[in-house]
Amino acid sequence: MTNKKKKILYLVEAMGGGVVTYIETLANGLIDEFDFTIAYGKRDQTPEDLEDHFDKRVRLFEIKHFTRPVNPIKDFLARREIKKLIKEEKPDLIHLHSSKAGALGRLFFCKDDYKMVYTPHGYSFLMQDAKFIMRKAYHFIEKICGRKNCLTVACGRGEWEESLKVSKESTFISNGVDTNFIDEVLKDDEKKDDKFRVYTVGRVEFQKNPELFNEIAEMLPNIEFVWIGQGELEKKLTSPNIKVTGWMSREEVFKSANQCDVFILPSRWEGLPLALLEAMYMRKACIVSDVVGNRDIVHNGVTGYICETAEDFAEVIKQLEIRIDDKMIKNAYETIVDHYNDGWLCDRYKDLYLEVLEK
Repeated sequence: MTNKKKKILYLVEAMGGGVVTYIETLANGLIDEFDFTIAYGKRDQTPEDLEDHFDKRVRLFEIKHFTRPVNPIKDFLARREIKKLIKEEKPDLIHLHSSKAGALGRLFFCKDDYKMVYTPHGYSFLMQDAKFIMRKAYHFIEKICGRKNCLTVACGRGEWEESLKVSKESTFISNGVDTNFIDEVLKDDEKKDDKFRVYTVGRVEFQKNPELFNEIAEMLPNIEFVWIGQGELEKKLTSPNIKVTGWMSREEVFKSANQCDVFILPSRWEGLPLALLEAMYMRKACIVSDVVGNRDIVHNGVTGYICETAEDFAEVIKQLEIRIDDKMIKNAYETIVDHYNDGWLCDRYKDLYLEVLEK
């Protein structure tokens, strides 16, 4: 007689962007080992075909009152929805994803009978677009919640170093890329044309620094810049050589990126960006801002370039237009294959879940 699979509940407020890919990789990669339920909040960037991203054995439940900002009424109603779901599902382990889910889960459900882990995917108190008093409030909430009996599992070394300041128990498992999926999508893709292009991927929002992206594009008017995604700050992208694609399916994202030469990420802050890992695997020259998350994976002059100003970005891009360093591309690609693939990610999470469940 086989042992019954342990039940894991993912509680995810920020169901969009790289978080979707992260959740998808783990749930689909570990579905033979564990029984997964995903309770999520819908955002503008939540895929319309969300169910199609997951193995049919993964159960999905929308938490109607999940919101990103603090809202006492909606937070109370979200808590009630979550409580009802937990009572029905009776999970053996709850994995909280994002700061909002992390706060609600640890404040209201972190009891001895619920084994729990938490992944921030970028701490709210690091968000530079939040007011100073709000960042202080987020930091205070993390410190209070960090005293609970819950293991924090950061997405990378930089996020882990931040977690040590607010959590009593913390570790990290770096993000991983679904290399097989990328290979499958691109195996019959049309050959790249001769036009030199620079691109980025993500929501056009304050964190991703569209102002700096636009400034770099203005300095290089003869080069086409592509922003794969959309967002509320598209009006900041005024340079005529910038193309904004809008939201795309994962397959379309990779095919669009495959027609470009250089990936840039001028973010103001990051966790450990999947778009960067994917670009490195796709053998794109990568240029990133000097922030936590980016520095975890890009070693300047070895696996990519780290820049601070628009002038720095523009100068490197001009050099790459003349010649791309094949050795650097190879170093970046091998880094992903050896240390940041989805199999590596799932194996480490399997070990971590079993360790937490056995405590």
